[in-house]
Amino acid sequence: MSAVLNVYTSPRVAPLLVLGFASGLPLALSGSTLQAWATVEGVPLQEIGFLTLVGSAYTLKFLWAPLVDRYVPPVLGRRRGWMLVTQALLALTIMVMGLLSPSEALKPLALLGLLVAFLSATQDIAFDAYCTDVLHKEERGAGAAVKVLGYRLAMIVSGGLAFILADSGLHWGEHVLVPPLGWGRTYVLMGVFMLLCALATLAAPEPDHVALAPRRLREAVVEPLSEFFSRRGALAVLLLIVLYKLGDAFAGALSTTFLLRGAGYTPTEVGAVNKVMGIAATIVGALAGGAVMARWSLYRSLMCFGVLQGVSNLAYWLIAVSPRNLWLMAAGVGLENLCGGLGTAAFVGLLMALCRQRFSATQFALLSGLSAVGRTYLAGPLTPPLVQELGWPGFFLVTVAIAVPGLLLLHALRGRIEAMVREGED
Repeated sequence: MSAVLNVYTSPRVAPLLVLGFASGLPLALSGSTLQAWATVEGVPLQEIGFLTLVGSAYTLKFLWAPLVDRYVPPVLGRRRGWMLVTQALLALTIMVMGLLSPSEALKPLALLGLLVAFLSATQDIAFDAYCTDVLHKEERGAGAAVKVLGYRLAMIVSGGLAFILADSGLHWGEHVLVPPLGWGRTYVLMGVFMLLCALATLAAPEPDHVALAPRRLREAVVEPLSEFFSRRGALAVLLLIVLYKLGDAFAGALSTTFLLRGAGYTPTEVGAVNKVMGIAATIVGALAGGAVMARWSLYRSLMCFGVLQGVSNLAYWLIAVSPRNLWLMAAGVGLENLCGGLGTAAFVGLLMALCRQRFSATQFALLSGLSAVGRTYLAGPLTPPLVQELGWPGFFLVTVAIAVPGLLLLHALRGRIEAMVREGED
């Protein structure tokens, strides 16, 4: 037990909780929380669907990841310097978003959301590289767990807590702890939280061995890409990355709008269940998935968890065809997020296995950005017309079918994936 406590209280591991929180906080504020704000203010469904394009920066971050590798800010070094700069700019931009309204200034708000996504994606590039550099070999498992925990806690705050603060405030029995803030003031508060996270960046240690930045931009751009694409089956593996969580992406693209508008739940109910409990279930799923993966092969984990995350979309179908029932909604959302967390654990394991240590920052940015293609460019724009054509119940049945091609491709690539894992261990 003392060994476990020592690794989690290590000066290299402990700060990752707050830094992971800073990494996760902007995602919902430019995604589902912004979507909910627009829904409550009566923005048309098609325009809400295209708000998901704000997440393009997460898909394309590999394009400027080499710049983060190549150039060093004037403060705190190559990794922490980029983290500090992006955190300060994120705090300011999120606060400015709180001064606007989706019903009156949707385009400016969407542009600010795009800027938040860009800055957040840049922070993620630097943070992923920092974790790779600073953690000792025996601390990587604990560091990854703390990082994910901080990230998901931020999702609870910027998703569930933000919903509750904006709609009804915080209550303890008959006592009002925090009155309803409205969406604008809630965004300003989230910006303050981001600014506080920058303190952890100032306190976080530098790696024991600081790697030199590439001397030329060409060196930072070309070598990571040429190494990856020189591998046999590289293109098929990239397609698998797009397809593996595609069914899950379609089911979740307008899940908030479905629960609010399609199923008739209140913002407070959706915040408490879909955001708070749902994200907690995702954390449990990810931790459980990590424990199982310690005993299973990567392929077995990917296949079993992939099947579960696809089939679990039927929980939303059940909510859609059933009378309004808060307990049913909670159970369905919990199950879907639990299985999604299992799939995420296996999927992140795949991304890590595909990266070579000397190129991990740029390669991880490339692969994680590619994984968002389905969510950003397929699920977001295509979900509204599918819902209008099929209705919510028919749509959720289709999302189960959308998960099948990724599983079939995974089966076909079993030997290649196992070979890549062995190559990465050599």
